[in-house]
Amino acid sequence: MARLPAALLVVLLLVELAVFPTQSFVAALSEIRVEHQASDGLAVGRNLRVSNCPSACNVRCSQASKHKPCMKYCQLCCNKCLCVPPGYYGNKQYCPCYANLKNARGGPKCP
Repeated sequence: MARLPAALLVVLLLVELAVFPTQSFVAALSEIRVEHQASDGLAVGRNLRVSNCPSACNVRCSQASKHKPCMKYCQLCCNKCLCVPPGYYGNKQYCPCYANLKNARGGPKCP
């Protein structure tokens, strides 16, 4: 899915507000937000679907020196937590579940 320019997204949201009652608007806004974040591969919080994990992890692991292991563990963590922190490294405070998963030796499981 192509990324929508911010101005177009604002216009679409204003049209939604004019056409739909408030409760429907909130539901539509949350769906647009999930799709927009997932298309970036940088979703924050519990907004991902399992089907979005490979693309989110591809972004997360794109600069890793060991891409395949990074992808493996990122996808395991994403499937469990439905979240991948933004960026290539760090930012785990945005996904507490992802940050708290540990490997057998007690170290962090998720890249």
